[in-house]
Order: sequence, then structure tokens, then C-alpha cells
Amino acid sequence: MIRVIIGVAALIFGFSVAQAQSDSAAQRSIGNGEKNWITIEGVQRQDGTLTFSEVQIDGNGWLVIHPFEDGAPNGDKYVASAYVKNGTNSNVSIKVHKGLETGEMFIVMLHRDVNENQVLDFVFVDELNVMDTAVFEGNRMIGHAIPAP
Repeated sequence: MIRVIIGVAALIFGFSVAQAQSDSAAQRSIGNGEKNWITIEGVQRQDGTLTFSEVQIDGNGWLVIHPFEDGAPNGDKYVASAYVKNGTNSNVSIKVHKGLETGEMFIVMLHRDVNENQVLDFVFVDELNVMDTAVFEGNRMIGHAIPAP
């Protein structure tokens, strides 16, 4: 599911993806919702750490960054995560393990801490889904494809 959704996100933002998509996935989108959102305006950067002014999540979870590789998002891995508590979180800092280059594209998105253990369980439970699932509102995945500041 994550691979398909991030593939859809890439198409929405004009990036080509070689991965096939199902009809139902083509109906999906990325962005903010009514109960969950990531404020991407004014993202601050200090070395390899990004700070988002506000992250709202309905339930405890994770702000996660997925890399772009060869011009397309790679949802099979992540390069950073930060725990966020239920509700509004201000000035959420997230350190990107591999470092950042100005203008480098990445996907920032929310994942739900399904088992409430405060450990990001990025373990595939089937071909498409990880244990701590992506946050959706309807068909909208809460996430954004943005360049590093």
C-alpha cells in the first residue's frame, strides 16, 4: 500500500514512476486532512535536521521521511522519523540520517503507532503495508512531496 500511495504521490507531483497502479490506487491523493496535517510552509533546516512548525495527528504516531531515488519516491525505506503525540505538535524536529542537499526531494508523511509502543514498526506485514500504517482520511494519505530547504 505504501509503495502504491507514494507512487501516486509521485504522479501527482509530476514525477514518473515505473510501478503499475491499480484502479483503486489511482483514486488516492496526498495532502492534509481535517483531523491530520503537516504544515510544510516555512520548514526550517539546520544541518540534517528539519523542523516542521506544526504536525497534527489523530492518535499517536510518527512523522516519517521517505527518500526519492532515481527521481522517484521509495516507500520501501525511510530516512527519518519523529514520534508525535495525539493532537497538535509544535516545532517537530526530525533528523535525516543520510543528510540532505538543498532542493533534494522527499516525501514527509504520517504513520500511526498502531500498537502504541512508541517504536516505529516499519516492518512489512504483506507486500504493500507496514505494521505502523500510513495515516489516511478517506482516500487521502496525509503527506507531501517537498524539496529540502
